[in-house]
Amino acid sequence: MNTTPPPAPEAAYTHALAGHQADLARALRKRNRLGWLRLLAFLATAASVLLLFGEAGAWGLVPAIAGIALLLRLVVLDVNNAARIRHLRVLIGINEEELRCLAYQFGARFDGAAFEPHEHPYARDLDLFGPASLYQWIQRCGTEPGQARLADDLLAARSSAVIGGRQALVQELAPDRAWRQEFYARARRSTLRTETERKALTWSSQDATHFVGSGWRPFVTGHSVLMITAALAAATGYLPVPLFSLLYGVSLAASLLLGRRTVDTYRQLGGIVPEIETLRSLLESIEQRASAASLWNEWKSRAMSDGASAAREIGTLKGILDRFDLRLNIMGLLLLNPFLLWDVRQQMALNEWRRRNGRLVAEWFALVAEAEVWNTLATLRFNQPGWCLPSFRGPHFYWRSAGLGHPLLPPDRRVTNDLPIEGTGRVALVTGSNMAGKSTFLRSLGVNSVLAHLGGPVCATMLELSHHRLMSSMRIADNLAESTSTFYAELKKIKSVIDAANRKEPVFILLDEILRGTNSQDRHTGSEALIRQLLRQGAVAVIATHDTALAALAGTYPGGVINYHFDVQVEGEELYFDYRLKTGVCRSLNASILMRKIGIELDEHPPSDLQQ
Repeated sequence: MNTTPPPAPEAAYTHALAGHQADLARALRKRNRLGWLRLLAFLATAASVLLLFGEAGAWGLVPAIAGIALLLRLVVLDVNNAARIRHLRVLIGINEEELRCLAYQFGARFDGAAFEPHEHPYARDLDLFGPASLYQWIQRCGTEPGQARLADDLLAARSSAVIGGRQALVQELAPDRAWRQEFYARARRSTLRTETERKALTWSSQDATHFVGSGWRPFVTGHSVLMITAALAAATGYLPVPLFSLLYGVSLAASLLLGRRTVDTYRQLGGIVPEIETLRSLLESIEQRASAASLWNEWKSRAMSDGASAAREIGTLKGILDRFDLRLNIMGLLLLNPFLLWDVRQQMALNEWRRRNGRLVAEWFALVAEAEVWNTLATLRFNQPGWCLPSFRGPHFYWRSAGLGHPLLPPDRRVTNDLPIEGTGRVALVTGSNMAGKSTFLRSLGVNSVLAHLGGPVCATMLELSHHRLMSSMRIADNLAESTSTFYAELKKIKSVIDAANRKEPVFILLDEILRGTNSQDRHTGSEALIRQLLRQGAVAVIATHDTALAALAGTYPGGVINYHFDVQVEGEELYFDYRLKTGVCRSLNASILMRKIGIELDEHPPSDLQQ
């Protein structure tokens, strides 16, 4: 058994990058050689025709035919080599991008800002989407359906069964860097759009309405035999040319009339061939990889009809659509349709394909999107070998973390903390001075909860938790379009928290500086009332606040309210933060020092006119 540890991510990507660059250099040299060979083959063929055709007659065509065959072979080799060059450049870009992401330089990547809902229990608070977001950093989805699937999974916790299946699959896929990057490169070859998925699903779910009767196939066959026979007869003098011309005109008119029935189908499916090829390539990659993971095989079995290859069926569809495209050129108009009823044949082939595979098209798109989520999580696992896969346990509520930090902070700036919470009716009250780390700590809890419920690794050395729904109120903004003030916007969010607590839902609540839009007395009164209500309803919350007076609730609710704090060390006019979570209540304040630093003159004894 090989016990050699896998290479560090940086070393693995650097090695892969060097290998792909070497392969690209060889492919570029091959392209140059093929270019010269094509030129030489053309010149040799032309010379042979000029020198031999006049002397040898028809025999002089033999070297010409051989030369043309050689040219065609060289063209095929050149086309394949060009495709390899494009693919290698994508792989090079992927490895360069991975090295930048390891250095936390990911600002140019797709950030998924369009996926952020207008209102959501936690998305905006935790910076899930947009610039410098979790989505921008972790996503490895090359198709639009995959990007949308990952966004949906970040916005709602997966079931326990899905989480367990994904974790096992992530463990299996993480070391397989070559397969993961090949899959990602195929996905980026020609972007598979959501619009293409919509078109394909709409078409596959419809019933065929044209050329479905049992008599159409013998009619098309008989027509083709008649027209080809007539053409041969006219060419050999057995059929008068005027009569053949009349027959050809009638056939051309009939083919145009029948072809009008295929226009709607062509409009639905036209132009999607490159993206269909991406779908085929991704399905082929999934089918060819053997896996011991039950989730992988469960999805594959759903996507395959009676064991038939989904990739092969998509390839068949692509072939039909390629042939359908011939209707747009002059050969299709003047030869294929009048002689073979080409459009009718392709429509019948599409009808048969849809009858056989229509119910599976949705499964194929879903499988590819799901596989891109697996690839994203496995890449995150590979890139962060020091992180752990969380373990889930019940009943609600349980949370025990060690070495937990914020994933988007580089390791040299990341400070990790531990937190235990067990049972319902628990409020962890976190006090602390400004900039001491309270908000970052809350976001660390939230982001890692999202990653855990996604089925991926978390930024911690250990995390055990119960399955829960996350709710937060941290970053509140007013809405002029809806005439909503910041305070009212916060009240709306807190109301949703209260409603969930009253319904006894298994929620984990994260609140940062609640009721900040009102005066200090109302704020304290409202905050205290909210904490009491959450405790009565058996809710679980972590609340960050500057109001140290709230810490007195720990005496009223022993075991229900647990006090933690972040503090600051002050030396003269300088502040030093260690960002370490400690038990108890914060006693150090820094607001006055910070205000002095920006130029606010603070007097220890206010003037007498202000004292009156």
